[in-house]
Amino acid sequence: MKTIIKILKEHIVWRSQIFKLAKSDIKKTYSGAALGWAWTLIKPSVTIFVFWFAFSIGLKLGKDIGPYPYILWLIAGYIPWFFMSDMLTGGAGSLRKYSYLVTKVKFPIATIPTFVALAQFAVHLMLMVIVILIFAGFGFFPDLYLLQLPIYMLLMLVSFTIWGLFSSMLGAISKDFLNLVKSLTMAVFWLSGIMWDINDIGEHHPWLQTILMFNPVTFIATGYRNCFIYKTWIWEQPIAFTCFSATTVIVLALGVWAHYKLEKDVPDVL
Repeated sequence: MKTIIKILKEHIVWRSQIFKLAKSDIKKTYSGAALGWAWTLIKPSVTIFVFWFAFSIGLKLGKDIGPYPYILWLIAGYIPWFFMSDMLTGGAGSLRKYSYLVTKVKFPIATIPTFVALAQFAVHLMLMVIVILIFAGFGFFPDLYLLQLPIYMLLMLVSFTIWGLFSSMLGAISKDFLNLVKSLTMAVFWLSGIMWDINDIGEHHPWLQTILMFNPVTFIATGYRNCFIYKTWIWEQPIAFTCFSATTVIVLALGVWAHYKLEKDVPDVL
């Protein structure tokens, strides 16, 4: 409990520096590139087009969901993955990336994954505005179900910031852990239901669908599609929310434990 209070106090005391560093992280990411901020759109656009072409045109596996074209279904679940994948690897490597804040400035270690997450989240907000405009361009305008989108966005931000709190400590101590996370990222992607409909599994293997819901990526991707495609409220899926919450609490407990055990060792290792 003392460690949690300490972490919260550090976030409150250093809040202005956290936002400044988040802004700086965004600028650093796109500085020096001729297209600058355009890369925030180019990367997801190219990736989504490739997957759409492969599944819809090449393999002919992409199916429309009711009145929604497959491309919209793909966009709704894939866009949050850009944030989540960046945090899976970027969160784990955040202390190594900003080692000078730990070894020279003595910046609070627990706050580093936070400003990294905020930087990625700012990009995600811009992408979501574009997603809403794309849906509107296809004739699907915002409705009441979209009001719960900020809830899913907040849950995603909190959950993956907590992941960063835990994984950054282990990533700072061991490069093997960073390599493991990078190796497992694609496995998480293909097992999370981003490229296929998790509801299809639920019809025949409901137990497997429940297990997959312990994966935060699955819960968030499905939640975004609930807002845009399936028109389902978050309280209509209590099991999925319980699984997601349980995973987040477990990772938080591991993060606090790692912070308590390794905080003094990290500066020496870096």
